[in-house]
Amino acid sequence: MENAKDLIIETLKTKASLKQDVFKKTRDVFKLFKIEAEKLVEELKTEMEQIDERVIIDFRDKGDYEFHIKFGGDILVFFMHTNVFDFDKNHPIWKTSYLKEDELKAYCGLINVYNFLADSFKYNRLNDLGYLVARFFLNKEDHYFVEGKRQLGFLYNDFINETINNDKIRNIIESSMLYSMDFDLLTPSYETMQNVSVHEVNEVTSAMSIKTGKRLGFKFEADNDII
Repeated sequence: MENAKDLIIETLKTKASLKQDVFKKTRDVFKLFKIEAEKLVEELKTEMEQIDERVIIDFRDKGDYEFHIKFGGDILVFFMHTNVFDFDKNHPIWKTSYLKEDELKAYCGLINVYNFLADSFKYNRLNDLGYLVARFFLNKEDHYFVEGKRQLGFLYNDFINETINNDKIRNIIESSMLYSMDFDLLTPSYETMQNVSVHEVNEVTSAMSIKTGKRLGFKFEADNDII
């Protein structure tokens, strides 16, 4: 039992302490995401006010682990997970020499980026769907990569060499906005909408609660980049 106790202490010294370090790094980087997002919003707002005042661009700080960017008919929700994650052994990052040197480098903090319709929040449509645009991973050495679609999936995937900084954070935010704007709202299929309850119809006038989403029923993994 004494050996078991020593093993527990040793594991806590390595994994538990490491996870605390990764969490703190991710929280610090998330603060930088907020700073860069707010700066970008102010720049875009200043320029759009000269073009069309009806187009709303806004930044909302929702607490330590969440913020929103509203632009036109879209909202991006940036959400930092409070846990630290390892990767399945089938994940491609395990094939890199970077992790073969030290498996603990695989432990990462996570920031999710979701795209919603702005009206979903405006009208409190609780049934509306958000869409996972990107997942940002950060390890103990500030190395990072992004899982996402199109430019988000190939511009930011050099986990071995890339370390995060303000310019790269800005680029990730801009890429997320560009992808969301190119990801247009499609009319739901006739079959999806042919049955509507009395409750839903009654709620439409107050909260417009009939479920809406850019790709109704689609999952992140199922997207084939068809616009």
